[in-house]
Amino acid sequence: MHTECYPISTLPRLSRLFLDYAASREPLAPFYAASPYASVVAATHDGAQYATLTDFLVPQNRGFGAGEATLDNLGKLRAGAAAVVTGQQVTLFGGPLFTLLKAAAAIRRAKDAGAVPIFWMATEDHDLDEADHVTLPSRHELHTLRLQHSPEDAGKPVGSLRIGDSVRPLLEQASELLGPGAALDALQAAYTSEATYAEAFGHLLTKVFADEGLILIDAAGREFHRLGSRVLRAAIERATELEALLLERARLLGERGYEAQVLVSEGGSLLFLIDDETGARLPLKRKDDSAWIAGRKQLSTEDLLAILESEPERLSPNALLRPVFQDSILPTAAYIGGPSEISYFAQSQVLYQAILGRTTPVLPRLSATLIEPPAAKILAQHGLSLPQIMAAQPDELARQLGARILPEEGRKKLESAGTALDSELKTLTEWMARLDAGLGKSAEVAAGKMRYQMDRLKRLASEYQLQKESSLRKHVDTLYLNLFPERHPQERIIGAAAFLARSGEGLVSDLVELAGAECPGHKALFL
Repeated sequence: MHTECYPISTLPRLSRLFLDYAASREPLAPFYAASPYASVVAATHDGAQYATLTDFLVPQNRGFGAGEATLDNLGKLRAGAAAVVTGQQVTLFGGPLFTLLKAAAAIRRAKDAGAVPIFWMATEDHDLDEADHVTLPSRHELHTLRLQHSPEDAGKPVGSLRIGDSVRPLLEQASELLGPGAALDALQAAYTSEATYAEAFGHLLTKVFADEGLILIDAAGREFHRLGSRVLRAAIERATELEALLLERARLLGERGYEAQVLVSEGGSLLFLIDDETGARLPLKRKDDSAWIAGRKQLSTEDLLAILESEPERLSPNALLRPVFQDSILPTAAYIGGPSEISYFAQSQVLYQAILGRTTPVLPRLSATLIEPPAAKILAQHGLSLPQIMAAQPDELARQLGARILPEEGRKKLESAGTALDSELKTLTEWMARLDAGLGKSAEVAAGKMRYQMDRLKRLASEYQLQKESSLRKHVDTLYLNLFPERHPQERIIGAAAFLARSGEGLVSDLVELAGAECPGHKALFL
């Protein structure tokens, strides 16, 4: 397995907060409890404290098809092992590649620390547009497979929604794109029309990581919400205090030159309420310290506390409170997050301290581009690297490659003409500037236009050669399709199922090994 390591800043559109966190070998105080270079400290806990949790997790994981390795880890959890946790929203066919990268990082960190890996399935999220599709590649293009849903499903927790009959034609498309094999078999077994998103996603991840003992948790049910009720109660009873802490944290982030990942406004809250009539997940807002609004309904603080007592599953945390809620249930030694999640933690930190009296360390997930043999061959043929692909526009890169293959005679003529032009223009513009400053400025403008035309001649020659060598453009298109699709990192666009289908069962163990490699940035894995 050949790998290359690049700075995480190679990836586009990362926030300054995340980049500063990623570059620091000391915790970026006061926002984080650990630096990304920290090792996981997995102190043992009182097993009795988490016996009830384990009682709930065992049947849940058996329901997902858990095998011996996962059940062994559940036994360790009951006996006092700490957990390394990661998670994400449940999605069609397992979602993008970063699903595998998150799980692999949690597994590796857990192994190294003597902890158990847990994947938190964010089944209460209600953004169906993020969950109902997956993108799979064919040889020359990307295909987005999207489930059809009733308008009534909008706004409801995604995990509880049925997959439905519209999955059948999508499985047929997946069959054509992935081909026969274990990956397709796993999709077909998990994503049945009768299954919910939570059930399907859980079955798939359990199958993929069967040998690694990954524990899954779907905490949407009443029993888990009772375990985390302390956090939900604090969000109700201490809403004004917690809001003030978050507003102060947003101010401090701005003072340090950072942007808050989640906008916090006065009168908001940290909670959603499941409507008892429609099933929609509605944001709770505060009119004052004792009056709340969810959709068109008004509730008192007493109403919410009564719901918390009798139907706690109807109350769910928002993005800032969720990690605190999660870590009030689990014995978390560290959380493995992506760039956005890590940015959330800079705000969640004040909630951790106010509610739990501690802050969970957050560590970066594995960030990687998987380079399959055809793409690797093209990179080697043209002497290209992954950062060059990410830094250039496809047309620009194609012209650069075209320029490289110009006949030697033509390249020398263009270089000679360009050098001569630069030299003569420099002498001429300097002489005219000595005659008169205004004349010198006019000469610089005219010289710039001449240099532009010289560059245009070079581009014309490169494009002509590129047209003659049509394979070059095909090579460029292949690289961008597979390594930087739609000018986004591969890990965020292409479905994990595509790599499982093409690389086989060994891919998971390769990713777990890669997650332990000394590289604080973005990895290129040559398969």
